Amino acid sequence: MAKLTKNRKKVADKIETGKLYKLSEASKLVKEVTTTKFDASVDIDIRLGVDPRKANQMVRGVVSLPHGTGKETRVLVLCTPDKVEEAKAAGADHVGLDDYIEKIKGGWTDIDVIITMPPVMAKVGALGRVLGPRGLMPNPKSGTVTMEVGAAVKEVKQGKIDFKVDKYGIIHAGIGKVSFDPQKIQENAKEMIDTIVKLKPAAAKGTYVKSINLSSTMSPGIPVDFKTIDE
Repeated sequence: MAKLTKNRKKVADKIETGKLYKLSEASKLVKEVTTTKFDASVDIDIRLGVDPRKANQMVRGVVSLPHGTGKETRVLVLCTPDKVEEAKAAGADHVGLDDYIEKIKGGWTDIDVIITMPPVMAKVGALGRVLGPRGLMPNPKSGTVTMEVGAAVKEVKQGKIDFKVDKYGIIHAGIGKVSFDPQKIQENAKEMIDTIVKLKPAAAKGTYVKSINLSSTMSPGIPVDFKTIDE
């Protein structure tokens, strides 16, 4: 146990208390403070000055990360038979309809994203109790309810993610892997932050972006100076 603590201490010492890091510095540092043996995810936490309980301050959207997430995204397409080949050709991992609806009713959710089309949304809507809590419910706003199922699959596979503010006013998203070079981490983070800034609700008063932290699986958070995002 002591070894872990020593490692942790060494890592914690690299992050100066009270210092706000430039995004470019944080993107390098997040690689240095990661002690996991596997290729950990790089996460961003953005705390916003919004009250998510009010509908007019809800922040949600989609972003296409320029370098993808580095994670294999497992996609299920629930579609009519005429769209099956299109979905498969685009790289969907699972394609079908009634058989998968039954599987999900039975508790199967071994997927990351579900894409469906408006004509079958009534069937998919019945799965709300299973899909809702897991954040898997398709939504037209995030482009996962569409007639263009092939295009939607490709976008998700290339690194399009959707996000929404949680009840504490924080947006949490995986934006890459520790094996990415710092430039790619920085560019993915900047794309994420820029997208959220553009989504500022008119009803949000005061400071909109309150804090930004970059971290990896099991690493401490690195506070990022919002003013350096464009450097």
